Amino acid sequence: MAIVAARALCIVAVMEMLTDLRTSAVHGRAFVVMGFCVGAFAAYVPQLKGHAGLSDAEFGLALLIGAAGAVGAMWLAPKVDRKLGASAMAICSLLLAAAFLLPGLAGSWVTFAGAMFLASGAGGLLDVVMNARLSGLEARSGRSLMNLNHGLFSLAYALAALVAGLVREAGVPPIWCFIGILGVTALLALGMRDEVPAESAGESADAAPVPLPGLMIALAGLIVLIAFTAEQATEHWSALHLERSFNANAAEGALGPAILGFTMGIGRLSGQELVRRVAEGKLMQIASALAASGLILAAFAPVQSLAYAGFAILGLGVSTVGPTALAWVGKTIPSHLRAAAISRLVMIGYCGFFVGPPVIGFVAEAFGLHLALALMGGMLLCITAFLVPALRANARKSGLIA
Repeated sequence: MAIVAARALCIVAVMEMLTDLRTSAVHGRAFVVMGFCVGAFAAYVPQLKGHAGLSDAEFGLALLIGAAGAVGAMWLAPKVDRKLGASAMAICSLLLAAAFLLPGLAGSWVTFAGAMFLASGAGGLLDVVMNARLSGLEARSGRSLMNLNHGLFSLAYALAALVAGLVREAGVPPIWCFIGILGVTALLALGMRDEVPAESAGESADAAPVPLPGLMIALAGLIVLIAFTAEQATEHWSALHLERSFNANAAEGALGPAILGFTMGIGRLSGQELVRRVAEGKLMQIASALAASGLILAAFAPVQSLAYAGFAILGLGVSTVGPTALAWVGKTIPSHLRAAAISRLVMIGYCGFFVGPPVIGFVAEAFGLHLALALMGGMLLCITAFLVPALRANARKSGLIA
């Protein structure tokens, strides 16, 4: 009887996921495009860096300039979204794929930094537009879709990184790889239209000018920031931790970030189902506590296998925190404030992508890598203990939830 019940639950879960995939098919294409571009870029980084003749410091500075472009684009994204209307995701996807042609053409620091400014700016623009549009679809359909679509990004990232790595190994220059991605993006952009219902547009025009709930966005932004910081810091430092602590070879060290990426994909797809059964706030608390326990286990693991287990637990937990926070804010605030709120939220959270790795580096230099990773685990616990309760209390005080 238990086996029959479990099988029935699995069938229901699969059917629900297929329904969600159909519901967000247009939006999912944009997440896939983002994954393809970022994943292929990651695979080609050593060659791009060498072709432009950059040192580690110059490459890091160029990425920082790129991050500045992304933040600026995120600030402008709500206006761009309104201007472009139903074609916003298609146009932004094509801009992103075209912009990623530029780093492969750069032959100096100045041109590479400029290319990263434009590519990252296009990425920031699409990031806000697709998340805001998806959040609106969640509100209209009554279905939770954020974890699923972020899971599609993770899977597309992994696939693109693998394929681009093989293509690079075969001696194909980056420009041809990204021309191929641009061609695939052009196909995905066909029919990538999000027709916002007339009543939603009217609500924006007729609504009284209401300020954004700043404290709520700041609290939710901190949650996303910590989750992304933990994710990025671990991706960059897990291999080094394994090699330093357990004398792991290069292949064994690479398993750290590989395990993290794989379990994050599983976590986001699972989170799509969990969020139907667990309230968003509770899910963020549980997931953050799980991620913290995994990172602390990895930091102080006495044997290599337990460190791998820690990174796996971290990936399963941290993967759902950011998407769930985005979904919760999008569902909670009035629809005419949604695009601007998602823009600010993504902008705060995005800082984790370029703040995380250097922060861990500074702490590791002063106190050691074990404590640096454990500190990141402590920050994740703050989400469970303080940030989610404060976010919930603020929403109640503002009258946005009962």
